[in-house]
Amino acid sequence: MILSGSAKIAGVIGWPVGHSRSPRLHGYWLDRYKVDGAYIPLPVSLDRFPEALAGLAAAGFRGVNVTVPHKEQAFEACSSLDEHARRIGAVNTIVFSEDGIHGSNTDAFGFMQNIRHNADWRGGISVVLGAGGAARAICVALIDAGSTEIRLVNRTRSRAETLAKEFGPIISVYEWKDRSDTLLGASLLVNSTTLGMTGQDALKIGLDALPPNAIVNDIVYAPLETKLLARARARGNPVVDGLGMLLHQARPGFEAWFGVQPEVTDALRQFVLES
Repeated sequence: MILSGSAKIAGVIGWPVGHSRSPRLHGYWLDRYKVDGAYIPLPVSLDRFPEALAGLAAAGFRGVNVTVPHKEQAFEACSSLDEHARRIGAVNTIVFSEDGIHGSNTDAFGFMQNIRHNADWRGGISVVLGAGGAARAICVALIDAGSTEIRLVNRTRSRAETLAKEFGPIISVYEWKDRSDTLLGASLLVNSTTLGMTGQDALKIGLDALPPNAIVNDIVYAPLETKLLARARARGNPVVDGLGMLLHQARPGFEAWFGVQPEVTDALRQFVLES
């Protein structure tokens, strides 16, 4: 598509950023909805982030997505923040306006939309493996969606305890060695660690205690079906892969920058997977 002089421009800031599937994802929507706009990868080192952000705003960019390692620094750079960004403590979506730099975090939205789009989850006890940035967003989503208890299990217990202190008694912290036992009575199991991802160590967890109707979600999408999901599927549990979280978290930013509310479809999933 040939851009006009009034084209809307956005992008993704990261270091590195070449691995990001966001340009392909947003490019699909730009073409699908015939938007006069572009979305480009922006490799920016950690020490150049503040000046890069100011330069993009001055250059007329509508906004940017923010990926590692800039999410916490973006949080500090914004003049206003949405509720999710404040609670999660990180920003992944920025909108530039005359009023300043507005930061939001759409990971919680993307996570829950992915679960609801692919499974029938109605609350109850959730088990979350991991206590990093993704786990923070997932816990916010689960709290807002009505989870009655979140059992948090992390290899470094102190990180899980820090998160639990912040979010309150709804979160119970368990030892990593007891992870298989935490599945008793759970309605949802979420792996937010890198274990089981291509090139990483395997996730070792017994599923015998997991109820047969409990949903199992792995937020990674390389591979699309991890060994955890394959094992859960084989025993009859409904499973949800991680690609949908990436696709759904992109929707609010695209709408803010380009003025169109995009849809997540099977055709989009296939297109992004082909990258």
